[in-house]
Amino acid sequence: MTSTFPNISISTERLVLRPLDEDDIPALAEMMNDEQVAAWTDVPQPYTEDRARRWITEYAPTQRTTGRGLDLAVTEFLTQRLVGIVQLGKTNWHIRSTELSYVIAPWARGEGYASEAALATAQWLFGDQKFERIELRTAADNTASQQVAQKIGCISEGVLRNACIAHVRTEDGTWTDMRTDFIVWSLLPEDLDGVGEELADTGGFTSFSDWN
Repeated sequence: MTSTFPNISISTERLVLRPLDEDDIPALAEMMNDEQVAAWTDVPQPYTEDRARRWITEYAPTQRTTGRGLDLAVTEFLTQRLVGIVQLGKTNWHIRSTELSYVIAPWARGEGYASEAALATAQWLFGDQKFERIELRTAADNTASQQVAQKIGCISEGVLRNACIAHVRTEDGTWTDMRTDFIVWSLLPEDLDGVGEELADTGGFTSFSDWN
């Protein structure tokens, strides 16, 4: 029988991670149309509100109920404003392993939200869900995302050469593909020992490889 993630919320000092709902549609679409998100992820551009609605009402629920993953909105505790997304995917329930990705809205970068959300998710996975491994993949030139991985205690395991497709603007304003390397990071329960609660970062967007 396939295992599934529960429909949960995770709270930190500043954030609430919760299931996406339809009130998030405008903010989600705006966030996904950001230049840096377009550069480092496979988000279709332009990203419409209709696509955001399908993600929230169809894709995310299916991912959870089939046991493949979990999509969580990252919101400010005080304002309830959407600051980002945390996504779990490629989940293997036999070995208790999953891949963690995150996107942070442009206006919210530099506040430590990516690290705080990723660390809270990891603590929940290792504690409540008894997972044994979390994997992250960052594009070779995506230093902001690599800093997040390092600050939550991830260990770099190696490079997947030419395995990532990033995107760059052309002279006519359109996007074109650019091949680059993936850096593979892992996080095990013991890696969280000594990771401080106060973390700062410059941004946060790992390369999502599976999109609705």
